Amino acid sequence: MFEDLDLNSTKLGNSANDRNELVAKVLSHLDEIDFDISNTESDVLGDAYEYLIGEFASGAGKKAGEFYTPQTVSTLLAKIVTQGKERLRSVYDPTCGSGSLLLRVKREVKDVDMIYGQEMNRTTYNLARMNMILHDVHFAKFDIKQENTLTRPQHIDKRFDAVVANPPFSADWSADPLFLQDERFASYGKLAPKSKADMAFVQHMLYQLNDNGTMAVVLPHGVLFRGSSEGVIRQYLIEQLNVVDAIIGLPANIFYGTSIPTCILVLKKDREHTGNILFIDASNDFEKQKNQNKLLPEHLDKVLDAFINRVDVEKYAKVATLQEVKDNDYNLNIPRYVDTFESEDEIDLADIAKQLQALEVESQNTDAVIADFCKELGIDSPFVEVK
Repeated sequence: MFEDLDLNSTKLGNSANDRNELVAKVLSHLDEIDFDISNTESDVLGDAYEYLIGEFASGAGKKAGEFYTPQTVSTLLAKIVTQGKERLRSVYDPTCGSGSLLLRVKREVKDVDMIYGQEMNRTTYNLARMNMILHDVHFAKFDIKQENTLTRPQHIDKRFDAVVANPPFSADWSADPLFLQDERFASYGKLAPKSKADMAFVQHMLYQLNDNGTMAVVLPHGVLFRGSSEGVIRQYLIEQLNVVDAIIGLPANIFYGTSIPTCILVLKKDREHTGNILFIDASNDFEKQKNQNKLLPEHLDKVLDAFINRVDVEKYAKVATLQEVKDNDYNLNIPRYVDTFESEDEIDLADIAKQLQALEVESQNTDAVIADFCKELGIDSPFVEVK
């Protein structure tokens, strides 16, 4: 767990004594901090990471920030997958990062029997395990692996009550044709593009979802409308599997290091509402801060109310029938379903014409006054008489 820790690094000091002194000083300062571990709403690593990204966005934020899920988005995902449940047998995040999203799900219910995660970056994987221990999750109640989820899934034989993720947006992957023999992808007949693994993550997550479970994943908007192989996969999810339950559009610039707007896909294998898909446009609900837009608790409540009530809300939510989606060639772009057009005030052209006439008369009177001044001064008038 501490293999990335190098206490002999010369960055800590040139001599052993210098390094010892610095490490002792750091430990002494850490001892003075109240980490508030008993606070179930607290996320020490998450809070620290968000602070550091916010302060140094031009550096670490651009590289790592877009893969970090802001805590308000984590809360929304967690509330969606735990809706109507007090206990989960299992929760899984295939791109778990530091584990904050998994812990957020755990907070939303009374208990989670087992937490599963996978992370490709070894340092972040170690952080995730530390985060579990920091939050008093017994080592026997979490199983986090370090490996590439798409090419070497470590929990492929398991199915989960809740699946959540914020995969790296439009990441590269091998898209090796051999994956067409993989049970996760075989039935679709197409693989996600080599330069955009978004749909591959969706397919992987759906494969590992329990029949009565819920999955929620944050993705760029392109997955809603891009064609080619992604279009084929999207149509299969809707037409053949009928697992797409809701699409939620989020505001732009809420992720660190990228300003693109994102969306949440909610998928269920055993859907209560089999004849429709819910679309929510929450893209205009945010608080603008110095460098980022931020979702506030009232914005989350509004999304959850729309998600739970599942009724049309003017300029915000639309329950679209599967026939409507089919008529749109299985394009899930939110503006096709939620009309947010704001009509402008009607213009009275007759009234505008009268105003223009009055202005013309006033202009002519002014021109005549200027011409008289020019005549008194013995200079030519700037106005040319049109014959």
